[in-house]
Amino acid sequence: MELSLPSHLASCNPTPSAQLPKAVARVSPVSLSGGASRIRLFSGKGRRSMEDAPARSPVVSCSSSLQNNGAPAPAAPAIGTGSRIGEVKRVTKETNVAVKINLDGTGVADSSTGIPFLDHMLDQLASHGLFDVHIRATGDIHIDDHHTNEDVALAIGTALLQALGDRKGIHRFGDFSAPLDEALIHVALDLSGRPHLSFDLQIPTQRVGTYDTQLVEHFFQSLVNTSGMTLHIRQLAGKNSHHIIEATFKAFARALRQATEYDLRRQGTIPRLQPTVDSCGLMIEIGIECL
Repeated sequence: MELSLPSHLASCNPTPSAQLPKAVARVSPVSLSGGASRIRLFSGKGRRSMEDAPARSPVVSCSSSLQNNGAPAPAAPAIGTGSRIGEVKRVTKETNVAVKINLDGTGVADSSTGIPFLDHMLDQLASHGLFDVHIRATGDIHIDDHHTNEDVALAIGTALLQALGDRKGIHRFGDFSAPLDEALIHVALDLSGRPHLSFDLQIPTQRVGTYDTQLVEHFFQSLVNTSGMTLHIRQLAGKNSHHIIEATFKAFARALRQATEYDLRRQGTIPRLQPTVDSCGLMIEIGIECL
């Protein structure tokens, strides 16, 4: 049996003025009965088998064209070039905080805030978000952890805002539920430029180690305020305070990772809403467009 093939399959670089021979494929009847299939291509007057053809066979050299129906392979969208890094220093009468975050990192955690439990939670942010997080903070923890907890979160939010830049090509939305033993926490967020926190955790004890559990909500409220993020945190299950808080940071890290990663289908465009001056005052004030 013989099948006629389009002439462009016989050559990768057809010349308009050249007369291309009609290519023919001969299929052995044996190949149609379930045996080892073999297609033999012939070209020109002698219909020479491709098995006898020289190494520079036009059909072999056209494999990439065949995969794209003869068209050039599409270029990948030019997004995600370089690392997105935010670096902030915040100095007040109570604290001295330096934060550096790389959204395109590998999960390197290097945090020293003077609050051991907070350092442990920031490690979760780096590890599960695959962000590189470097934090150094000193503060009036001889009084309590309140100011240091707050200013670290404010600095992280500002560094995040800086690292995101114009936000071209990102997913923008993130949603994740993280279990930790009996605890299950759901986090949904939108990198919209409109700061809002909806916080619903029932933490049964006042402290985990020396850390005041009331500071968890204050941490996320401070981060939301400077990053311009809409953040919803819901507790679906949980009895152990440590598990509830740690699952919250893990879910937040994964949701933030999802929101900041590039969406290839978006091809570098900004996922936007129509902003108003009132709803996006924070973004407009610092010169970054609200989404």
